[in-house]
Amino acid sequence: MRTVSLALRNLLRNRRRSLTTLLAMVIGAITILVFGGYSRDITYSLQTGYVLRGGHLQVQRKDYFLYGSGNPAAYGIADYQRVIGAISGDPVLASMVTVVTPTISLGGIAGNFAAGVSRTIIGSGVVVADRNRMRQWNDYRLPLRLPPFSLNGTAEDAVVIGNGVARVLELCQPLAVPDCPKHLRPEAAAGASAPADISELAALEARPVRSPGEARIELLAANVHGAPNVASLRVVKAERQGFKELDDMFVGMHLTQAQRLLYGSDRPQATAVVVQLVHTSQIPAARARITELLATTLRDEPLEVQDFETLNPFYGQAVGMFAAIFGFMAVLIGAIVLFTVSNTMSMAVMERTAEIGTLRAMGLRRSGIRRLFVCEGLLLGLIGAACGVAASIGVAWLINHAGLTWLPPGQVDRVPLTVRVWGEIRMMLGTGLGLAVVAVVSSWWPARRAARMRIVDALRHV
Repeated sequence: MRTVSLALRNLLRNRRRSLTTLLAMVIGAITILVFGGYSRDITYSLQTGYVLRGGHLQVQRKDYFLYGSGNPAAYGIADYQRVIGAISGDPVLASMVTVVTPTISLGGIAGNFAAGVSRTIIGSGVVVADRNRMRQWNDYRLPLRLPPFSLNGTAEDAVVIGNGVARVLELCQPLAVPDCPKHLRPEAAAGASAPADISELAALEARPVRSPGEARIELLAANVHGAPNVASLRVVKAERQGFKELDDMFVGMHLTQAQRLLYGSDRPQATAVVVQLVHTSQIPAARARITELLATTLRDEPLEVQDFETLNPFYGQAVGMFAAIFGFMAVLIGAIVLFTVSNTMSMAVMERTAEIGTLRAMGLRRSGIRRLFVCEGLLLGLIGAACGVAASIGVAWLINHAGLTWLPPGQVDRVPLTVRVWGEIRMMLGTGLGLAVVAVVSSWWPARRAARMRIVDALRHV
């Protein structure tokens, strides 16, 4: 305790130098924590977007993740309702699961034959009520204001398409899509009808009469037997999807409509069962339990479970990139703090050479001298870390209440810019401890040099 008191007095003897060193440490802590809070907020935003769309886990037929996109009908889950019941009714999973819902992914060709245009698409069939419940998940309390799913309250022939699909299919005017061609091509203006084979397939379905100004598309997909199926669908809305590749191909529809396209009159199936959990941290436990169910209760079908990170590789790449940037910044700022504290302690040793000789002459051992200067470095580190963490919380609060907005990756609407420092205990403790360790390490060499001084040489130092 006496060493700590003496070390604190020594720091106060040269307040200007000590304050300068502390300021460098505080600025370093603010830089690390504010950027860390910003990258953490991006991570949570990305994760929330993926969880809202595809859940935390998906039960799929074995190898669907590798090969199913080319032929989704061949990788359907025949008894998907039994899978949903087993997961929803499991006592172990009951406290973890919020939504369990089937989904279908399919590929096809969407055409607006009145305009003479078509394009390949990626379709997604969902249960609208379940998707509305999934949109309520906000485990990280992000500033999200998501409206109900666009298919909410619509008929089974209703679909939502990406803005890119609407532009290619020349449905801009009825769907109020911006940045579209003002004039149609000559063949489009003529109002060409669908090809004869497409018309014959579409005639097999109860095809509603097109209302004036209504946007409709014909969707062609191959069923489970390889034969073509066509549905005439009413487009209720065009939405941006965040990624241009998805925006140019996305068609969202009701699950029953997607099942009719893929399976026709056969028994309807699902390509995946989506599981959304209460907390992301429950993924390992939930995955282990679902894997156990697939090996016992649900062993009739070859099924497997995938988490959202495996299904969305971009998430892991983005998190890894920000982690690398954060680590580089931490090392760089740590080096600056190291040289700053080392210079401060070296100056202190040089100015107090005679004092060191006096202490040694009075009987203080070399270890005592070394301990004194290391304690000064430790105090600088602790005080600088505490002040830096407190200042970082203040800076984060100012940023969070400044009204700034930004467009996160994969989002279509601007959201408030927030920096998540408060509550990130691990990040704050790690930064504070790191600064303290750097301060101690940087003071060790000057302390060693002070301890190795010869008493006679130190006493005659002027």
